[in-house]
Amino acid sequence: MRIALGISYSGSAYEGWQSQLSGKTVQDQLEKALSRFAVQPVRVMCAGRTDAGVHALMQVAHFDTALQRETASWVRGTNAFLPRDIAVQWAQPVPDEFHSRASAIARRYAYVVLESPVRPSVEAGRVGWVYRPLDGDAMRQAALHLMGEHDFSSFRAAQCQAKSPVKTMNLIEISQRAGAGSRYWRFEFEANAFLHHMIRNIMGCLLAVGQGNQPPEWLAGVVAARRRDAAAPTFSPDGLYFLGPVYEERHGLPSRTAAYDWLP
Repeated sequence: MRIALGISYSGSAYEGWQSQLSGKTVQDQLEKALSRFAVQPVRVMCAGRTDAGVHALMQVAHFDTALQRETASWVRGTNAFLPRDIAVQWAQPVPDEFHSRASAIARRYAYVVLESPVRPSVEAGRVGWVYRPLDGDAMRQAALHLMGEHDFSSFRAAQCQAKSPVKTMNLIEISQRAGAGSRYWRFEFEANAFLHHMIRNIMGCLLAVGQGNQPPEWLAGVVAARRRDAAAPTFSPDGLYFLGPVYEERHGLPSRTAAYDWLP
């Protein structure tokens, strides 16, 4: 049978999702825990690979097994062998034709950025940081140039393995929450798919506009250039969260986990 899992994790201690020889990845930790619980090797496929330092509120992965276990047992049993910064949130049997990556019709990310004259401390690794004031209206105007279908080559990392740079951006929302002498900004993105480092490179551009280094219309030229050197430098992975994939309702999979409720 095929089992789908919803997983949340803090990526600060890991070299990204994808398995590496070092074993210091989220995939390596999850497969090791599943294999110990199942007492046989288990390999998983995920909805979207995350970079080193990137967190996930609801990564989705699937695996095939001949074992018969209650869904709650897959959650509790696997979590018993996982480090404290990775947790399976739910488990659910799915048809054999379901594929965590190929069945996703969209993917969602959020970036949380602290605007403050003082660097983060307790939020270190969990928020990005800028010390200059940001102009929300300018960033929202700039974001309009990214909406819809575009060739996103200007935001594509050199090591990206995607077959095509053409993606469709469905949503960019920018909101803020004021604090004592500081502000937390939340940037939410949804697209049919993302290129390697695409969001981090877009964030570099939006923050360049927000800090007044570039006008909003500059971003239209960046998109049209289709060259990585036309865009701003890649922003830090700190504060980037994979919110999860979007599936058709017929799959009946959860769209949120408890981890969503604390994120600013």
